[in-house]
Amino acid sequence: MAYKQKPAPYSYNVIPIYNSTLEEGVLGKADRRGGILVNKEIKDPAQLEEVISHEKIHIEQMQRGDLDYDEQNVYWKGKTYPRSKMKEGAKDLPWETEAYKNM
Repeated sequence: MAYKQKPAPYSYNVIPIYNSTLEEGVLGKADRRGGILVNKEIKDPAQLEEVISHEKIHIEQMQRGDLDYDEQNVYWKGKTYPRSKMKEGAKDLPWETEAYKNM
């Protein structure tokens, strides 16, 4: 009789995290390819965890199709937001509101 292994009751959702040199004032970025870039200057473990948690929300937003971006624009739920007319990371942007609320 053959042995049949039952699948594990959990799934892996590994998000790669990269320490990077980022622009002045930028602590983290969610990459369109599913990774998180974290400012390599962050030394405080609590701040690092906060940045990662925030960027994970953006990864989830992209996975469900609500958020996307390119060099010129950010796309949120079908609406286009020109980068030239926004302050990146502002708490009042709809994708940021959700990320800050869920931290």
